[in-house]
Amino acid sequence: MATGMRVRGAKRQTLAGRRLAGRGIRACACSWAALALLASCAIASMGAEQAAHLARVKDVATIEGIRDNQLVGYGLVVGLKGTGDSSQTVFPAQTLISALERMGITVPQTGANSASNMQVKNMAAVFAVATLPPFTRPGYRMDITVSSAGDARSLEGGILLMTPLYGPDGQIYAQAQGALVLGGYMASAGGNTRQMNHPTTARIPGGALVERGAPFDLKQLHTINVELNDADFHTAGRMAAAIDRVLGSGRARAADSRRVEVAAGADEDMAALLDKVEAVEVEVFPRARVVVNERTGTVVIGGTVRLQPVSILHGGLSVNVIAETRVSQPNAFSSGTTQVVQQTTVQAQDKPVNRIDLKEGATVEDLVQELQRTGAGARDVISILQAMKEAGALEADLEVL
Repeated sequence: MATGMRVRGAKRQTLAGRRLAGRGIRACACSWAALALLASCAIASMGAEQAAHLARVKDVATIEGIRDNQLVGYGLVVGLKGTGDSSQTVFPAQTLISALERMGITVPQTGANSASNMQVKNMAAVFAVATLPPFTRPGYRMDITVSSAGDARSLEGGILLMTPLYGPDGQIYAQAQGALVLGGYMASAGGNTRQMNHPTTARIPGGALVERGAPFDLKQLHTINVELNDADFHTAGRMAAAIDRVLGSGRARAADSRRVEVAAGADEDMAALLDKVEAVEVEVFPRARVVVNERTGTVVIGGTVRLQPVSILHGGLSVNVIAETRVSQPNAFSSGTTQVVQQTTVQAQDKPVNRIDLKEGATVEDLVQELQRTGAGARDVISILQAMKEAGALEADLEVL
């Protein structure tokens, strides 16, 4: 299904009209669930100035150096009910042989009970991942996620054997082991299979035990760098001013659009200082943003998005290609042969063009209501928003996932 569209805006009218008039944009039938979400995020009216809201520093920024660390490990899940890796997957058998040798069991290389004849259907090779929080000490428990690395069909009922988890530096920071918890299942019988969610990925709550903490000493800090999640010079300046009002003048300054530097005293308690900094409330000016997901047809428009006067002409052309396969059977006692003939039928339908006019002062809610009136699908809305951005009628950052 293809959709034709033309947009006329206050800016670049001629150029945008010529470029968009001949553009073919793909669309498909979609429910209005995404547009309902879009409407819930819209606001009824917008002022001339962008409104700010108060937020704590800890909610809109992070402290440089205080961060999570990712861990990964390779292990073996056992106890499966014939849903593990097949014999074509080599590394599960190699892992099992290595584990048995560490326990004093030798597997012969030749004969009926050799390593080449091992069946690994009740076990599966997996990768385990975890996130190590800052300031963790040995003995802290973490949740881990386990995913199949081979061709196992399901990890249901499995137990992860002791698996070391490595950091980026190659050091072991935790050991993982425990029973798997799945969010899905797979059942098969008589050639029929039913599957729910992803049975090859599971979690182990508290399944990893920290053996080595990530070293970070607050006493070594002489300057605290507060990094904004969204870079903005105006917000950085307001944050530095707000921190100065709490700690004292001259201690904080905006180094750039993302980083605010806070000077620490010679013998100052760094934990107490960070507590004060993170609790400071600052005026945040969020960026106007429109987020669209073409794969799921989801559209989310922030309340700070502004619209310029624009006229939208939206239509569509649907083309259906139907292929039917028929068998041509010759008459009895004839010299002909049976042939398979494919018959193709093409059906085209051109939809009438719908027009949407947004006057000066129009809101996102007005746009959503007009799009609902014309019967546009979620993917049609995505195409319209992209065209509005090109025409200069959408004052926001358009982010496509």
